Amino acid sequence: MRKSNVVLLALLVGILQLEATIATVFNFNYGEALDKSLLFFEAQRSGKLPPTQRVTWRADSGLKDGFSQGVDLVGGYYDAGDHVKFGLPMAFSVTMLAWGAIEFSKEITEYNQMENTLWAIRWGTDYFIKAHPQPNVLWGQVGDGASDHYCWERAEDMTTPRNGYKLDANNPGSDLAGETAAALAASAIAFKPYNSSYSNLLLVHAKQVNNFRGLYDDSIPSAKQFYTSSGYSVLLEGKGGAFTNTLMQYQAKADYFACACLQKNDGYNVYKTTGGLLYVREWNNMQYVSSAAFLLAVYSEYLSAANAKLTCPEGLIQPQELLNFAKSQADYILGNNPKSISYIVGYGPNYPTHVHHRGASIASIHILHSVVECVQGFEAWYQNPQGNPNVIYGALVGGPNQNDDFSDDRSNYEETEPTLSGNAPLIGLFAKLQSVKGIPDAPVQFLHSITSTWTIAQSAYYRHKVLIKNTSQKPITDLKLLIEKLSGPLWGLSPTNVKNIYELPLWQKVLNPGAECIFVYIQGGPQAKLSVLSYH
Repeated sequence: MRKSNVVLLALLVGILQLEATIATVFNFNYGEALDKSLLFFEAQRSGKLPPTQRVTWRADSGLKDGFSQGVDLVGGYYDAGDHVKFGLPMAFSVTMLAWGAIEFSKEITEYNQMENTLWAIRWGTDYFIKAHPQPNVLWGQVGDGASDHYCWERAEDMTTPRNGYKLDANNPGSDLAGETAAALAASAIAFKPYNSSYSNLLLVHAKQVNNFRGLYDDSIPSAKQFYTSSGYSVLLEGKGGAFTNTLMQYQAKADYFACACLQKNDGYNVYKTTGGLLYVREWNNMQYVSSAAFLLAVYSEYLSAANAKLTCPEGLIQPQELLNFAKSQADYILGNNPKSISYIVGYGPNYPTHVHHRGASIASIHILHSVVECVQGFEAWYQNPQGNPNVIYGALVGGPNQNDDFSDDRSNYEETEPTLSGNAPLIGLFAKLQSVKGIPDAPVQFLHSITSTWTIAQSAYYRHKVLIKNTSQKPITDLKLLIEKLSGPLWGLSPTNVKNIYELPLWQKVLNPGAECIFVYIQGGPQAKLSVLSYH
């Protein structure tokens, strides 16, 4: 063999080894990312928290919202790192949650997350029902961004004004009303298989949200500098103007966008960073990334169902290519990026710890019982160089700049602040990607045995002993087990707040290589079915 061929062969082998190494390092568990993303919505809850609340550093807040104006506006979600309840992004987020639950219901159900997903939706829709006390009246915002941003305090300590702003005949807001109606209608579809009466109630409110024509931020000026309107004209009213022909070709518009994301749009493409991330703007760019990735995953489904391909100016694109691109964006978010950092807080070994979020950055009210006042919060907590005392699991931060650089700095709100609208598309996206990948074989072995049996009233009962052994060379943490067909009591594992999901006991949170954990349960009939839901 010629020397040049030997060198070439060695180079190719090296490249293949490198690719294999990369594939191993970035073996993401999208199911875990899905679970953590849902936790973020619990961290953003306003109002009276339920007993099932999993984010325990939060407490009740905003319990008098709307009362001074004679309306009950308790509940809903805080928008981002602040405590304003902005109607437009909240409605958009609920719409995206519901769309994900509809589009990928099988996948979400398969990973036992439909209950949590529906609760995330309902926390928003219950609030929308309160905010819509009568036809053509919609309370579109609680709190004021300007005054809220002057204070750095926990939601439980809020001292800023909590005025409500409504849309009605004298204060029109077609855009916000339309998005809220969309959120209610989409949620009605999502709830239909599980709670038909609630689904019907949502549909009634969706039909009655109709509002008089006008831009919502003209009626709620305080929203203009935060979430300005882009319009509300409906094509069928003949108000498409110069964009009528484009709007009439909705599929062509979708194709254009998809081609632009995949860089095959004859030069008219969405900008990508050197690391491969779609980049739209410097302020919270990740919210555009998550939405685009979700849309491409959904469009891939539509094209596959129709046995169709995407025709771009620079060639045909198979549906799988769209899904692959959506996956590349999700993988960038989870750590496959030049910084090797996960932009989902709490996922992976390296993630932002100085998140621009008031509640996360101040010690929990359950630990620090004294009130943290407006200015005191800036001095004692905002400027604190230490990481946040509370991990806001699942929060998708704003993300890196156009050069893939990221500064984990609490004052760098463009890059470190999370938002509802950024997180909402991730639920459907992660569910889809995990279903394609499947749960990787967990490096644990189950040894199942029956240690005793007895009969009571002619019914046989068995004591089942299960030994869990780590068969890998690495420690295992956050092991979550799905135990189905369990009819009797169980000892030795810790139950979670999700039905049928168990984790390692408090005294054994880590399963080291070769280590074992034993649990027992008693029941009649066949043994329970065990499977690994997720692990780290």
